Amino acid sequence: MARVLVVSDEVVAQLWTEQVRQHRVDLILGAGDLPFDYLEYLVSTLDRPCVFVPGNHDPDLSGYSNVRGLWTRDGMPARWPGPAGAANIDGAVVDVAGLRIAGLGGSIRYNAGPNQWTERQQARRARRLARQADWRRLRDGKSVDVLLTHSPPLGCGDREDPPHRGFACLHDTVHRLRPRLLLHGHIHPHGEMTPDRRLGDTLVRNVVGYHLLDIGSTEEVRRAR
Repeated sequence: MARVLVVSDEVVAQLWTEQVRQHRVDLILGAGDLPFDYLEYLVSTLDRPCVFVPGNHDPDLSGYSNVRGLWTRDGMPARWPGPAGAANIDGAVVDVAGLRIAGLGGSIRYNAGPNQWTERQQARRARRLARQADWRRLRDGKSVDVLLTHSPPLGCGDREDPPHRGFACLHDTVHRLRPRLLLHGHIHPHGEMTPDRRLGDTLVRNVVGYHLLDIGSTEEVRRAR
């Protein structure tokens, strides 16, 4: 059973203090649009791995790679602007804390800002992600446990205004990956209830703010106490 702290979009004041140590977690997940020094604080204070996807208000982190501790961008030495100690898994499938996690960041394109994609662009990125997951599953038989996204699927917890419309392609991605959980941010509750939804057997949860989850090695997923 992995205990996971999931954060997104809204800074939670008590998590940016020593109080966060009361949460004994195995993994930190970030669903985007958070100050990078906030993520860095969580990583350094909890001393646990952190993986995240960028949101539409985050800087452009594309094109960076790390080889033997040296960051480069487009083949040239560069300073990575992302949070120290955390890994950007946008478009990647990773194994961490006993879980297999697939990441797909960004929102629907509504202006010229970074980390925004048209439906066609995101669908292309999602297909590449699904191929990675298929290859990994063929190699070791393990499926994706968590699909971590910034935006929700279209019609599944999104909004009607253009910046907060979800991606239709995520329906096909969920169908192909069949993760137990899809965790997303981007949609601020503003005091309203955000009920969990389902796409087939996949639980879809809005994690704006923070959530604590216990994710078992079987089908069990529950809120941590």
